[in-house]
Amino acid sequence: MKLYVDSNFLSPWAMYVYVTLREKNKADFEVIPVDLSKGEHKQGEFAEQSLTQRVPMYEEDGFALTESAAILEYLEEKHDARQAYPLDREERARARQLQGWFRSDLQALRKERPTTGVFYKNQPKPAPLSPEAQADADQLIAVANKLLAHGNKFLFGDQWSILDVELSLMLERLIKAGDPVPENLVQYANFQWQRPSVQWWATQKRQPLQA
Repeated sequence: MKLYVDSNFLSPWAMYVYVTLREKNKADFEVIPVDLSKGEHKQGEFAEQSLTQRVPMYEEDGFALTESAAILEYLEEKHDARQAYPLDREERARARQLQGWFRSDLQALRKERPTTGVFYKNQPKPAPLSPEAQADADQLIAVANKLLAHGNKFLFGDQWSILDVELSLMLERLIKAGDPVPENLVQYANFQWQRPSVQWWATQKRQPLQA
């Protein structure tokens, strides 16, 4: 089993696949960094195996798959040692809904609060959010508060899911930038961030950012 990720460990999509593999107790997979700045995703073995030449790419028994949502679904069906999605049908559907939303919407927020601000320390304070990004942030906070109104540690009651990592990373984009986030959501995100699988990714050595 091989997981190809960006060499600076900045891709949230690659992070979610890595965390899922770890949470499923798959200790025998290999993490292979791909330097996107050098075009390594368009060269050699990777380009031959990857249908879309994107990271993350997961390879198992000669089968290679890209696009994080597809990889996560594949892992959930094939490796059921620990569920990454809720068992309840309606909750699982809600999880898929949130995943689709995180990937297709909130674009202004993701652009103005990139993951470099989460994974690199001592970054200069960014400019205030544009009206479009602020609207995204307001909607994200409203959705998170509604989903966590039950007061539990996880989105879906007592069961951890990969959506807890996805939501906490979205919140961390705001928290690390010093944007206002309700204290209950700060505590939620901080709690999710302490998982060993998440910490491994967060503490990887990264190349200095280019000016």
